[in-house]
Order: sequence, then structure tokens, then C-alpha cells
Amino acid sequence: MIVPAEELLKIERKIDWDEYIEKVKPIVEKVKQEGDKALIEFTKQFDSVKPKYLKVPKEEIDRAYDIIEDEIIDALEVARENIERFHSITAVERDMKIDFGDCILGKKYTPIDSVGIYIPGGRASYPSTALMAGIPANIAGVKRIVACTPPDKDGRIKPLTLVACDIAGIKEIYAVGGAQAIAAMAYGTETVPKVDKIVGPGNVYVTAAKLLVQKDVPIDMPAGPSEILIIADETANPEFVALDCVAQLEHDPMALAIVLTTSKDLAEKVNELTKNIVAERYAEINLNNLKIAVVKGIDEAIRLANMIAPEHLSMMFKKAEDYLDKIKHAGSVFVGELSPVACGDYASGTNHILPTSGYAKVLSGLSVETFMKHITYQILSEDALRRIGDAVIKLAKAEGLPFHALSVERRLRPESSS
Repeated sequence: MIVPAEELLKIERKIDWDEYIEKVKPIVEKVKQEGDKALIEFTKQFDSVKPKYLKVPKEEIDRAYDIIEDEIIDALEVARENIERFHSITAVERDMKIDFGDCILGKKYTPIDSVGIYIPGGRASYPSTALMAGIPANIAGVKRIVACTPPDKDGRIKPLTLVACDIAGIKEIYAVGGAQAIAAMAYGTETVPKVDKIVGPGNVYVTAAKLLVQKDVPIDMPAGPSEILIIADETANPEFVALDCVAQLEHDPMALAIVLTTSKDLAEKVNELTKNIVAERYAEINLNNLKIAVVKGIDEAIRLANMIAPEHLSMMFKKAEDYLDKIKHAGSVFVGELSPVACGDYASGTNHILPTSGYAKVLSGLSVETFMKHITYQILSEDALRRIGDAVIKLAKAEGLPFHALSVERRLRPESSS
């Protein structure tokens, strides 16, 4: 659908989370009160299946390798290698120690003890999410990594998801999905352990549950529904633009695709191509969530993109790399028409768990640092204490904290009794 550019800023992307939080609150409370019993009841109610197990037995994981074709396992290994390589190289230095001469100041990073990963498995199954979350968590050094994902129609976890979890180093896998899975990881049940942080994408109910429990257990970010914004000029391949839009829209009926182009001809071609692609493939895709606008130039497109702060930003125009520094707000950026978002979703190495709905203005995508926290430290010499001591004493007294001041005075002037 071709619309005026100014209309894009009026698109309502902020979901009324209060409404969904109210819907999931009874689910979360029941899991807190009844534990495994509630998990089984909600799985029957929402997934129309009785799970064969809550915790996946090891033999089920071993069996999965016999079911999944070797070429798919090889593809997962390729993705693992690239994700591991990128996240290892870009991870923050673990110990930053700065010698200022008379004192040493530093910051050290330590891993969170336990994390829970939500892996979607309802309308679509995303074993790739196991890699995207499990690999950085292992690089960070998290001791206990657990995953929750909905069972299939047979009450089991899909074999491909089990293989992906195993390759990602996730040893504890639980057959539970939805808001009830988030509640289980947040508060613990007889079977599912309580964790220190919850990460992973999900539908509006999963995200609402994450927002609800974050008062007790920290989360990574609100991640979903998915979205893409493409900036294109007359040199862009309209088929590539159309396919990237449709690919994003197939995630979810609430997914969003925006195209900002300097070419009216391209806008019309993309509009027509998306309709044809969906019709030819008989795909159930909501093209009402495709918005195409013609802009005056690339600078205007980038200005709008920074205001929208999309989850995925694709740049298909001449010398696109030269404009990378002008991008201030985006979850992940894909430069050039040979860099489709699908590659970032699976195997290029960057992460696909990204902030949506404009949260890219203040939040980053998942990384090794998501699973770590930092501790600052200081080692002061006598010279350093004397250099700053008088300032500390004066400020402490000014704030009405005499013992703060005294703790420094007695070190500087041990004979002082004041």
C-alpha cells in the first residue's frame, strides 16, 4: 500500500501492553500458586495437547539427531560457527583495569548464574532462536541455561528445536510455551527451575508476561512483533525489496514492513510484486501491514528511519555503506541488496533477538553482555587518598553524613579524634 511519507509516523506500533498484561496476569498467578499442575492445564487449554513430559529426557534429544537430516544439522553447525565467532570477537573485555599512577580503577564483567530462554514454537517454530540466545549465554559463562518452548501436536518438542538446543549448549529443555512458560521460569515450579533472567522473542502474550514478571526477574527487552524498514533508490532490485517485505510479514499477522524509496516507479513495482508473490504462493500474509512511501531523498529517508527506529533496517541504494554512520536508531542494519535480513535471522553471525516497536531508540539487541553484569573496583594509594580526601570530607559533611567524612579523616589523620 503506497502512502504519504508523513503517514508512516502515525502508524500505531506501540501495543497497549496493559490490556495484554491483564490477560496474562491470571495465568502467571496460577503458575505461581499451582506450579506444574497449572503448566499442564494451560498446555491443554492453549495448545490443545497434553505434554508427554515437562522436562525433555536426554534420550529424546539423542533420538532427534536420528530424525533430522544431516544436511540440516550441517546448516545449524554453520550458523553456530558464525554466531559464535561474531559474538566472541565483539564481546566486551572481561577486566578493564586502568592505572592512574596513584590509584587503580577498574571494571570487571561476571556472568549471570542462570538464564531462561523462550523459544517460540506456536504459529512458527524457531530453532534458530536457541542458537541466537544459547551461544552468547555460553560465551558469557552462564552456569545454568534452560529453555522453554511449546510442545507440538504430539505433546513433544520438535526434533529440530532439540538438535538446535543441543548444538547451542542448552542442556535443560522444557515442553511449555506461552505466558505460562515465562511464569515458570520467573518463579519456578516443581520441575522448571527459577532463573535469574529471561530472554527471547515471543508473541504479544509472551511479551506481556515478560513485562509483568520483570518486577521480579529482569528480562532482555520487548521483542516482537517483528518489523522491517527498507530504504531503496532507483538502483534497487524491486523483487529483492518485495521478497524482503513478504519475508518479514510471514512472521506474524501483526508484523510490519515499511519501504521508503526515492523512486515512484520502484514503489509501484514493489507494491505490485508483493501482491503477486503472495497470490502465487497462496501465502497467508497480511499485506495491509505493508506501507510504501516515496521520499525526496536518501537523507529524508534516514531521518524518518531514525524516528521510526525499526527492528531491521535494510539499505538498498547507491553507496549505502557511506551512510551507515548516519543511522542512530535500529536493531540491526543490512547494507546492500546482497544482505537480506534472512541471513541475519539465521547464519551471518549477528543476533536476531532485537528490540521492536521503537525500543531501538534506547535498547540494543541481544549479545554476550546481555548475560553479564559488571562490577567496578578501586585500589587507592596513600597519595590518591590525600589527593581526593579533602573533597570527600567536605562533600560528606555538606550532605550531612559525618561518619562518611570521619572514615576518611581517620585514615588521613589517624591521631585526629574529631
